[in-house]
Amino acid sequence: MVLDSVLSSPHRRSPSFRKSFPNELGSWSTLMQRHRFLLTALVLLTFLCTIYLYFAVTLGSSSSCFGLTGTQKAQCQLELAKTSIAKGKLKIL
Repeated sequence: MVLDSVLSSPHRRSPSFRKSFPNELGSWSTLMQRHRFLLTALVLLTFLCTIYLYFAVTLGSSSSCFGLTGTQKAQCQLELAKTSIAKGKLKIL
């Protein structure tokens, strides 16, 4: 069988094969060196997402129609549009 030949492969039992990969993950410093680019990209992405979420939360929910649903929300948005047009400002909601 194929499985028997794989299990009895000389590479599986060879001590020289084991010596070539003493520790698959290595130490923390080796892991950091190998994945420095990915870790840097992850830190940068986390920083940018934090900034984006900060501004999305602080600037996004300033509408007075926040929390309303259905026809109440539609009426509130209509009133806001009327006041925006009356002031000369066209704001797309």
